[in-house]
Amino acid sequence: MSQREFLLYDTMTRQVKPLQPLEPGHLKFYSCGPTVYSYAHIGNFRTFLTADLICRVARALGWRVTYVSNITDVGHLTEDDVADATGEDKMQRALQSKEGEQFANVWELADYYAEAFKADWRKLNLNEPMLWPKATQHMREQIVAVEKLIETGHAYVTPSAVYFRLSSFPEYGKLSGNLNKDSLQVGVRDVVVDDSKEHPGDFALWKRDEKHLMQWFSPWGWGFPGWHIECSVMAMAYLGETIDLHAGGEDLVFPHHESEIAQSECLTGHTFANHWIHTRFLQVDGEKMSKRTGNWYTVRDLVDQQGANPLALRYALMTVPYGKTLNFTMQTLRDATTAVERYAECERLAELALKKSPSGQSATAFAEELERLYEETLDALCNDLNTSVALAKGFEGTKVILRDATHLTHEQGQVARQWLDRINDLLGILRSQYADAATGDRGSAEESAALALMDARQKAKSEKDFGLADRLRSEIEAMGFEVRDTPEGPVLRRLSGLN
Repeated sequence: MSQREFLLYDTMTRQVKPLQPLEPGHLKFYSCGPTVYSYAHIGNFRTFLTADLICRVARALGWRVTYVSNITDVGHLTEDDVADATGEDKMQRALQSKEGEQFANVWELADYYAEAFKADWRKLNLNEPMLWPKATQHMREQIVAVEKLIETGHAYVTPSAVYFRLSSFPEYGKLSGNLNKDSLQVGVRDVVVDDSKEHPGDFALWKRDEKHLMQWFSPWGWGFPGWHIECSVMAMAYLGETIDLHAGGEDLVFPHHESEIAQSECLTGHTFANHWIHTRFLQVDGEKMSKRTGNWYTVRDLVDQQGANPLALRYALMTVPYGKTLNFTMQTLRDATTAVERYAECERLAELALKKSPSGQSATAFAEELERLYEETLDALCNDLNTSVALAKGFEGTKVILRDATHLTHEQGQVARQWLDRINDLLGILRSQYADAATGDRGSAEESAALALMDARQKAKSEKDFGLADRLRSEIEAMGFEVRDTPEGPVLRRLSGLN
């Protein structure tokens, strides 16, 4: 097992510190997942990519990882930027939208977008969690938790809801710094007004609403749970009363994670999470991503409609470390496409070298150079996931392989192949672990047809029928591919559609 420390910024203590699992060598990790009312955007996936990299680094260090990420399919309200939100449930509002007209009911909508989310997840080559628990599948546990909070005096019942009593948890605000409970609602519009509430900041654990499309019977009548209670329940159900690491986007610090801490620690009397990590927002062309301004991108917008290589999109989302705002541009994506193609070329050269007979020449110096760069890549990721440096070190490794290009020996091919595999395990940018994901789920039949045309073009060139060769090249490009002529013969490459 590696003796490296895995350093991560901790939102709670506001400092970079070692990630230290309670059980040495076993990371118990919970990351907040999506609310499945629409397609997740690339800003969401930047956060999920942070979680993926944490798992990859931990495994590279020899740790066992138990990773859980929830799916919110009820309870997340449209004004959930305050502790006690108002507004409609996001699932319910989505069903009433134009896009929601295609669904028979809210359950069907939730299932559709949950599966769409997982498909996009696989396109970006993210490792799947051990579990993807859904809020609607853990209703009994949420009701039991609310009952316990009432019994212990941390919650109380009104005619319209069950509220968490902020005064029972003096540490509320320790994660976000929102320590003045009397000012929690200052400047916030659409605050829930309930004359039965003890304090304006008390937040709902259960809402009574017999008109809600998704409802369950509870000791307090028909209704549905608050957004915050679901994560407390599911994290503890699968990872225990104290988890090693909790992750999410920076928008979740308050109120979601703050409220999770209050509920969980009042339920158990123990620290809920020993380390907190939050990914900064993503901008597009220097502005906040917004459907209104037209700079809103989902994975399927870029991959399925614009033809981007999903591994290039993954690369682009890593170019700036998670703790800094990333400004995403189409040029960023084009540059990332060039980078992943460089890795693919290294892999092609390694495969060609492996087909050669063993040369008997030593590859020690070559191996030592690539090993050093792998270790420096891992060091960068262990230093608070410094992806900028990690990608730069990986790029240096490709320079080492490309330096000798077609002169790579069989022995060097073996070394290069091993290095590429290890770098891919760390960064996930060379090849996808999911079938067809690296081509955006487009079938192989299209590529087979393009390969057949490429062979026909090569035959035409050998027969000096250059007019036919040019026409075949045009047909190949019309299919979304291009042919690159190399000393070893033609190579087929899928066009990104971003040129």
